[in-house]
Amino acid sequence: IFSICSLAAYRAKASVSMSRFEPSSFVNYERLQSNVDIVRKRLNRPLTLSEKIVYGHLDDPHNQEIDRGRTYLRLRPDRVAMQDATAQMAMLQFISSGLPRVAVPSTIHCDHLIEAQTGGVKDLARAKEINQEVYNFLASAGAKYGVGFWKPGSGIIHQIILENYAYPGVMLIGTDSHTPNGGGLGAICIGVGGADAVDVMAGIPWELKCPKVIGVRLTGTLSGWTSPKDIILKVAGILTVKGGTGAIVEYTGPGVDSISCTGMATICNMGAEIGATTSVFPYNHRMRTYLEKTGRAEIATLSDEYSDLLVPDEGCEYDELIELNLDELKPHINGPFTPDLAHPVADVGAVAEKNGWPLEVKVGLIGSCTNSSYEDMGRAASVAKQALDKGLKCKAQFTVTPGSEQIRATIERDGYSKILGDVGGVVMANACGPCIGQWDRQDVKKGEKNTIVTSFNRNFTARNDANPATHAFVTSPEIVTAMAIAGTLNFNPETDYLTAPNGEKFKLDPPYGDELPLKDFDPGQDTYQHPPADGGSLRVDVSPESNRLQLLEPFDKWSGGDLENLKVLIKVKGKCTTDHISAAGPWLKFRGHLDNISNNMLIGAVNSENDAINKIKNYLTGDYGGVPDVARHYKANSVYWVVVGDDNYGEGSSREHAALEPRHLGGRAIIVKSFARIHETNLKKQGLLPLTFNNPSDYDKIRPDDHITIQGLKTFAPGRPLSALVKHSDGSEETLVLNHTFNETQIEWFKAGSALNRMKELQH
Repeated sequence: IFSICSLAAYRAKASVSMSRFEPSSFVNYERLQSNVDIVRKRLNRPLTLSEKIVYGHLDDPHNQEIDRGRTYLRLRPDRVAMQDATAQMAMLQFISSGLPRVAVPSTIHCDHLIEAQTGGVKDLARAKEINQEVYNFLASAGAKYGVGFWKPGSGIIHQIILENYAYPGVMLIGTDSHTPNGGGLGAICIGVGGADAVDVMAGIPWELKCPKVIGVRLTGTLSGWTSPKDIILKVAGILTVKGGTGAIVEYTGPGVDSISCTGMATICNMGAEIGATTSVFPYNHRMRTYLEKTGRAEIATLSDEYSDLLVPDEGCEYDELIELNLDELKPHINGPFTPDLAHPVADVGAVAEKNGWPLEVKVGLIGSCTNSSYEDMGRAASVAKQALDKGLKCKAQFTVTPGSEQIRATIERDGYSKILGDVGGVVMANACGPCIGQWDRQDVKKGEKNTIVTSFNRNFTARNDANPATHAFVTSPEIVTAMAIAGTLNFNPETDYLTAPNGEKFKLDPPYGDELPLKDFDPGQDTYQHPPADGGSLRVDVSPESNRLQLLEPFDKWSGGDLENLKVLIKVKGKCTTDHISAAGPWLKFRGHLDNISNNMLIGAVNSENDAINKIKNYLTGDYGGVPDVARHYKANSVYWVVVGDDNYGEGSSREHAALEPRHLGGRAIIVKSFARIHETNLKKQGLLPLTFNNPSDYDKIRPDDHITIQGLKTFAPGRPLSALVKHSDGSEETLVLNHTFNETQIEWFKAGSALNRMKELQH
C-alpha cells in the first residue's frame, strides 16, 4: 500500500498526516518515486502523468507486463470510497468474504438516498426516517469492519473526497462512476463496481486493463462566460460517449493554469460521460492553494518537493492528442437525452426550434457532484445578483444543491445562499438529489414534453425526473442561472438582453466568483464517524424480513461444459445504459436487497421485436410480460438466458446491480456489439460472460425466439474467441464468433461462479 503506511516504514519527510479525520493515514511519495524509476528504466521512455501514478501503484513493478490497451495491471490502490447506494451491496459482499477488517482506509458516504422535495432541512429529516434501517446497517458495518462513515447531510461523495482524501499522486477507487472528480487534484481516481472495492478492501491486488492515454492540450485562457464545464462539454462532443473507453484523459498545456482546482475537478468528473477510465491534471499552484485552504498544507509542501513526479515527463507520447484553444472556446450546452450532443449556447435556441424541442425552461438546477464548488456558487450568485439589482427573479423554477456541508455552511455565511434564494432558488440537501433521479417533481405530468437545464453531468432519458418526455440539457451553473432567469433556451447571455420590470433592457455582465473563500471554509456540522480501533465485538444484523437489506447467497459454479440452448430474454435496441438496466430514483431504496432490486432489471430497455419498453414474449407460455417477470419464470423452470445488445452497452453509472440482477435471475451471458468498461468488469465479477460479436453486423442475425449455445468453454483461454451456435425457430442454424477480454484470473472467476466465490476458494 503506497500512500497509506506506518511512520516506521518510511522516512518522516515523505510521510505526513493526510486528513483531520484520519491522523494515522500518511502520504508517501518515496515508494511512488521508486516504482516509477523502476518502470521508466524498464520501458526506457518518458512517461505520461497517468502512467507515473498508475505504474507507481503496481504490485510488482519489476515484472509486470506493461502494454497500453492490452495487458492487465495488478495494482495496489491507496484507498476506497463508497456511496450509500452501492456501499450496501459492497459491504454485504465484504461480510460474505469472512474477513475481519478492511486492509486499506475506506469510507462510506450517505448522499444517494435523500429525495429532493421541498428543501434541504425537511428533505434530510425525511430521508433519515425513511432510510434509518439502511443508515444503521452502513454505520454499524463500517464500525465493525474499520470503514469511516459520513452521515446523511455530509455531502456528495466526490466533493468530500476532494476536500479530504484526494491529493496529487494518490490512487483511489470509488463505487461511483464520477469518482474521477479527484483528478482535479492530480489524483488517479477510478469508478468501479462493489466487487472491485471488495478486492481492494480485502488486500488483494486490483486488476485494471492497462489504459491508453488521451492527451488534451489546452492553450489560451478561460475568460468571460466560458467556464471549466465548457471544456468537457466540448471534449464530449469531440470524443462522444464511448470515445474515451479504455483510456485515461490527461490534460496538459499552458491553458491548465487558467483553471481553478475545483474547475479541473468538474472536467475530470464529467469525463465519465465519454467512457474514460479516469481523467487527471498535472500538479500546479492551483492545487497547492486548494490543499492549503482545506487544511492540508503539509501535503502541499511535500507535493512541491516531488513536483517532477506529479507532472508528465517531457517528450512523453499520447495515444491520441486533442488541441483546445481556450481563447476561442465558447459557452456550451449539451443535450437532450445524451451528454455528447454538444451545442454552443449561441446556437441551441435555433437548433431547438428546428428539432421541436421545447424552448421554455421549466426548471434550472445547479449543484451536483460536477458543479457545486465555492467558485461555482459564487459565479451563479454573481449572475443572480445582477438580475435582482434590476428587480428580476427567475421565470423558471430554480434549485440549488450544495456539494458538501462545508460548501453549504460557507456559501450561507458569505451571502451566496441568500442571493440565490432571493432570485427564486430553493436550497436542497447536501446530496445527489435530482441529478440521479431523487426528485419528487410535481410541476409537470409524466409524459408531458418539457425542458430543464442543469449543471449536472448526465442527461439520459428520464434520468432526472422519471419522465421520458423531459428534455434535459447540461451546462455550467452560470448558464443555468441565466437561462432560469430568462426562462428560455433561446437566450445567449453574451449577446442577448433581459427586460427589467420598469422596461429597461440590460445585458448581464460575465460572471465572477472567488476561487476559494477569503476567510477559511466553514466546516458546518460534524457529520463524520470514525471507526473504532477494534470493532470485532460489534454486531451487524440484517433481518430476514427486511425488504431493504438481504444477505447474499453464493452464485452457482460453472457446470464444466458448454452453455446450451440459452433463450434470448431480450434483444435490446439502441442505447442501453445502466439506467436502462437497473433504474435509480425510487429503486434506490432496494439497493441492499438483491431479489427486490431485480424487479427493475432492464425495464427501461427497448425491445427490438416490438419497440416496446418492458414488454417481451415469454416463449414458455406464449404471453407477453415484463422483463423481470419473464426472467423469473424462465429461472423457475431451469431455463437460462442471454441478453443481446447494441454498442457501448452499460454506459453510465458504476452500479453493479446491473450485473448482479441478470445473474440472480438466471442470465448466463450478455452478447453485444461493444461494452462500457465498468459494466463489462462488473459482469465478469458476478460470473457472467460479457461477449462481443466479432462481426458487429451479426447482431442483426439474432432473432427474439432463437436458442443459443455458447461453445468453447472447456478450452476457455485469454485471446481465444468463443462461438455461438444459433438455432432459429425455422430449423436453420448458424455459428457466430464471439470475442471476450477475459484474462486467466477472470476465467477463474467465471469457473467459480463469481469473483467472491473465487476469493473464498483461495482462503481455504
